[in-house]
Amino acid sequence: MPLETPPGYQALSEETLPAFLNALPAVAGRLGGGPSDWTVSEVGDGNLNLVFIVEGPDGDCCVKQSLPYVRLVGEGWPMPLERAFFEHECMRHHGAHVGALIPEVYHYDPAQFCIVMERLSPHIIMRQGMIKGVRYPKFVEHITDYCAASLFYTSDLYLTAPEKKNIMGVFCGNTELCKITEDLIFTEPYMIAERNRWTAPQLDGIAEEFRNDAELKVAISRLKLKFMGLGQALIHGDLHTGSVMITEEDTRVIDPEFAFYGPMGFDIGAVIANLLINYFSQDGHATPDDPREDYQTWVLQVVEDFWTEFRRKFVALWRENGRGDGYPAALFQGAEGAAALDKERESYMDALFTDTLGFGAAKMIRRILGLAHNIDLEWIEDPDVRAACETRCLRLARDMMVNTGRYGAIGDVTAAARRTRAEL
Repeated sequence: MPLETPPGYQALSEETLPAFLNALPAVAGRLGGGPSDWTVSEVGDGNLNLVFIVEGPDGDCCVKQSLPYVRLVGEGWPMPLERAFFEHECMRHHGAHVGALIPEVYHYDPAQFCIVMERLSPHIIMRQGMIKGVRYPKFVEHITDYCAASLFYTSDLYLTAPEKKNIMGVFCGNTELCKITEDLIFTEPYMIAERNRWTAPQLDGIAEEFRNDAELKVAISRLKLKFMGLGQALIHGDLHTGSVMITEEDTRVIDPEFAFYGPMGFDIGAVIANLLINYFSQDGHATPDDPREDYQTWVLQVVEDFWTEFRRKFVALWRENGRGDGYPAALFQGAEGAAALDKERESYMDALFTDTLGFGAAKMIRRILGLAHNIDLEWIEDPDVRAACETRCLRLARDMMVNTGRYGAIGDVTAAARRTRAEL
């Protein structure tokens, strides 16, 4: 059956994109010259979309277009084109608060469901750099600025109830991409599902163990319920080291097409999860000439600094700009009221930390037993070595999700990671 698309929509190609961009004076002027002077390359390596790099005599740009299906699977898995709309809307709302931590948008085309934006160069996908053992000294500073601002300024702590509901209403339509998350992260890895895959036969036993783990299933179901029902802030929805373009001096967050109003811990947990995956994966990338012990120490320090700095910055924003209808200022006047609110802020962050660990664990498990995997692990050529790294990830993730209360501080998480690596 042919896929249905709106009138006028056409998937762009290297051949047709120059004419499309030539009809956009601001973009054409940025590129310089004319269509015959432009070089177009399709570079999309993600799961969903077309991505082009266009280079002209005077400048360049990046073009991202939705396809009417999941690119990873093909036309057998239809997908609404509107995800480009939600991505653009998220960039617009987050961009008002995070500035240059996301790419600049030059044009959004609602008929072609594509975004023309800043080409990031010499940036690379952070995950690829970390596989090679590259350190990014500004990452913690930049990503905590992004997370604190994007989450705080779209929450009830800053927005009035009508303001938040108006934004929330826009993103309620992003149901299909939420459904992907609900299925691929919170459901399918814990059951027999056609789309699941793992390193076989090495992980057959632990995959079966997880499918039979009733305690784990209760824990993931609680997290799924929270994902579906806790609209704390406008979250990125897919925030990992593959959604960060980076150099040693600059960090940009990309690809927020999964954005919706959800639990803050889902974004924060995704960052921590992907750092922990990289930590365990380094044992599969190390060589006698390139041992990774020092790099693994750095990665775990990033985990600790990320949570610590995020918490500090988020609380500071709340203290300075808490104008929203959540915890209204009129209720907390005077020294006694201020002290009570300060105590409540700490409790709020403690609860967010608990959510973060659970969601982070869920992200680790899905990247090993579900459909979409991380190249941190996938690029380990020896399946036995890869399976050993994956087993360590899974054991830590299971404990983080089921025994979350044992982790009172971020240092407990990194200590458990070191212990798991040493014991397994």
